[in-house]
Amino acid sequence: MPRFYCPAPLPSGDTCELPPEAAHHASRVLRLRVHDAVQIFDGAGHALDARISEISGKHVWLDRLHPCPVEAAPPLHIVLAQAMSSSDKMDWVVQKATELGAAEIQPVQTQRSVAKLTAERAEKRTEHWRGVILAACEQCGRDRLPQVHAPLELSHWLAQEKDAPGSKFILLPDGATGLPSQPRPQVRVTLLIGPEGGFSPDEAQMAQLAGYQPILLGPRVLRTETAAVAGLTALQLLWGDLGE
Repeated sequence: MPRFYCPAPLPSGDTCELPPEAAHHASRVLRLRVHDAVQIFDGAGHALDARISEISGKHVWLDRLHPCPVEAAPPLHIVLAQAMSSSDKMDWVVQKATELGAAEIQPVQTQRSVAKLTAERAEKRTEHWRGVILAACEQCGRDRLPQVHAPLELSHWLAQEKDAPGSKFILLPDGATGLPSQPRPQVRVTLLIGPEGGFSPDEAQMAQLAGYQPILLGPRVLRTETAAVAGLTALQLLWGDLGE
């Protein structure tokens, strides 16, 4: 069933009109027709089943609105701190992190990051990533939008997160242990992934002094985008909702 994001609050009556961007996607891209079934969601865990009642120009109206069961909050609040990489790789990581249930995505600038963004470009990229997240949620059936933060320098972010609760892991080639040997997180877990060239020795030490436990994900060295997906999958399988 095609799904479309509609900012909260969702309509409470029997009919509603799709937002302009969603209406364009429904009528011009997907070529939906009157009587087709759709679903709308607000990004906060709520969704409605509906039916297209009218399409006129750039406008699409829905009727037969019916609440879906409220999406349960995930058992694990995962924060993915991802070192900045090329645009295509970052888009891919943001998309897959959304599909895998990350609650927050924090891009970080590191010494070896390929991409270096000015404040203006960082703002534009953050807005672009929000669009990637919306499309991923529409595709994967997720009703809760993960929060994507503006990029921060690694040192600034570590200082900001110094007192944040939960378990904290950094993926390093010389990590002492794997995830299965770690204590089960209570609610929140942060996973820090390095750039294409890896963290510098100073950055690795700084993160560990900030409370990040070095871990391995198997015997092979993973690309930065592979490491993010593998790490999120392992977290969700061990302690999250992939094992449900």
